[in-house]
Amino acid sequence: MSQQASSITADVVVIGGGPAGINAAIASGRGGAQTVLVERYGFLGGMSTAALVYPWMTFHTSSGKQVIKGIAQEIIDRLMSSNASPGHVRDTVGFTSTITPYNPEVYKVLAVKMLREAGVKLLLHSFVDHVSLNESGDRIESVQLTSKSGRIDLRAQVFIDTSGDADVAYLSGAPCLKGRDGDSATQPMTMKFRMRGVDLSKVKQYMMEHPDEFYRKTPHSELPELPLTGICGFFKHWKEANLPINRDQVLFFTGPNEDEVLVNTTRVQGLDGTNVEDLTMAEELGREQVLLVADFMTRNLPGFEKASISQVGAQIGIRESRRIDGQYALTSEDVIAGTRQHDVIARSGYPIDIHDPSGKGVTAAWVQGDGAYDIPYRSLLAKKVNNLLAGGRCISTTHEALATTRLTPSCMATGQAAGTAASLAVRHGIDPQAVDIEELQRELRLGGAVLD
Repeated sequence: MSQQASSITADVVVIGGGPAGINAAIASGRGGAQTVLVERYGFLGGMSTAALVYPWMTFHTSSGKQVIKGIAQEIIDRLMSSNASPGHVRDTVGFTSTITPYNPEVYKVLAVKMLREAGVKLLLHSFVDHVSLNESGDRIESVQLTSKSGRIDLRAQVFIDTSGDADVAYLSGAPCLKGRDGDSATQPMTMKFRMRGVDLSKVKQYMMEHPDEFYRKTPHSELPELPLTGICGFFKHWKEANLPINRDQVLFFTGPNEDEVLVNTTRVQGLDGTNVEDLTMAEELGREQVLLVADFMTRNLPGFEKASISQVGAQIGIRESRRIDGQYALTSEDVIAGTRQHDVIARSGYPIDIHDPSGKGVTAAWVQGDGAYDIPYRSLLAKKVNNLLAGGRCISTTHEALATTRLTPSCMATGQAAGTAASLAVRHGIDPQAVDIEELQRELRLGGAVLD
């Protein structure tokens, strides 16, 4: 890997240091490729840290079979060894079989450590704002970064877009899509926040005494024996409060500390996460809603009498924005039927979970068959630009299927697949489209991925 004052050359460049980008860069580095990971913030973790997306859900099917492992599970194991995660635990909301709490501050440090171990060069405080193509326009030659030390030209053989918003694909001219068909409306954004000083024993007692006020798939008889991990409901309290937030319930998750919860209840609709003016307005509205929700909770919810806000996201959480229009778009039919794909590179058991772009509710649909669906390699491959892969939230899906692939464990799995494919492309001197799928699947299995 060579470097000059304003130019860096590598084998693989990964843009976006969220869970998908972290796992892509680790996989690429472990595969022997000289890899650079670019991140705009001064820390890693993407939505999991900057936007407080917590907990990770889910690594399992509804019946409890684990279908996401590999680097993602290695991260969990190492967090557990640092007392920074309890591992996979039952979801007391009941929407999924398991959720995975974690300490985001430890995750930030662990991610950097694992990248260093894999030989990855990390560039923080760097933002891609231009893409240079070859004369025929079918390959990226370099991406240009705006950084604290000025402009940097970053060259590579293969580029991986894990920006969440398909920024590199869009700047390269690769076809992209946004939102649902017809009006391009996207799922709402949420400003998440933490509260400390919560008496969770009072919350649990109220849930057991008033089961009709909560969403429940976990049998009520099991609740007394389960550690409280998530709460969805307080329907009566929320309806009576009549807050100017277009949502029909309160949702929060416990931890990582014993008196702490992560609140996922604000809802900002009708704005575009790739438009700077919309995003500015979303940040403003989201923070206003945080104060409204926190005040409502301390005034009205049992167990929150002495609670207070302890942290608000560095940015608003974005569920959906731009994605690549790739070689294959995963569909809701694929997800619900648990369709097997010949070029499977990851599996997921998370249901379709569409937060209504304009209404109050959530549309859900569960995976049939064995409870998991396949994500095909073709969904990671961009059209028109031959040396560009995607991982994470911006892979090629329909609006409906994105409502499951956007979840963090799935993003981790597609990131690992993209990084592994990139390293194979470099090793053989070919484009990602020409990577042998059986060799890729063999490498992924060796890396712990579940494909069967």
